Amino acid sequence: MIKKRVSAKKKARELAKYFRAERSEYAYLKSLFQHLRSELEIEVPKPSKKPPYVPTEKELKRYYEVV
Repeated sequence: MIKKRVSAKKKARELAKYFRAERSEYAYLKSLFQHLRSELEIEVPKPSKKPPYVPTEKELKRYYEVV
């Protein structure tokens, strides 16, 4: 049995009804969603760090010949 997921836009409208009455500011909502993610055990994916580009010996020699 597969349950259909409600679209993000519809869910946002539902949540907006609650938060509009509270007149919540950005910092409060940010904190709230951080706690919600931890409660649901959802991890934020971290961007992978690429190593810096290191030119080859040939490229370095060619660069210094020009300079």
